[in-house]
Amino acid sequence: MGNFGVTEIMMILLVVFGIILLPTIFYLITLQNTLHQVKFENRKMQPGQVWLCLIPLFGVIWQFFVVNGIADSLRLEFQQRNIKVDEERPGSGIGMAYCILECCSIIPFVGFLTSLPAFVCWIIYWVKISNYKATLQYSQTSQTVAN
Repeated sequence: MGNFGVTEIMMILLVVFGIILLPTIFYLITLQNTLHQVKFENRKMQPGQVWLCLIPLFGVIWQFFVVNGIADSLRLEFQQRNIKVDEERPGSGIGMAYCILECCSIIPFVGFLTSLPAFVCWIIYWVKISNYKATLQYSQTSQTVAN
């Protein structure tokens, strides 16, 4: 008793991997669905490109492109629909903070200090983008009802 076999260790790793991966999948679905709410001509990136964030190491860098692409896409869409928002590039401030802190999190010793703030910024960014998606959905529904 007390000795773990390979099967037990693999099961533990699988559960831990699932716990980490599942929220990431829901996050990426939110980003993808937000981009689906943006008209094709206003998109600075295609919705499916958010999934490139799952590629190890590359995804850490790609996240910068995702945050910028979504911010620019939302800016154009909000301008076209005459929707006023508080940010010139919606979500870019907290999104970039998240990206920078996430990059710092992989640096030995520094990562200990930046992991929790990166996680907090990630959650705030996720909620903010989800709210922007809801704003676009509401705007679309309002325009459909008005016509």
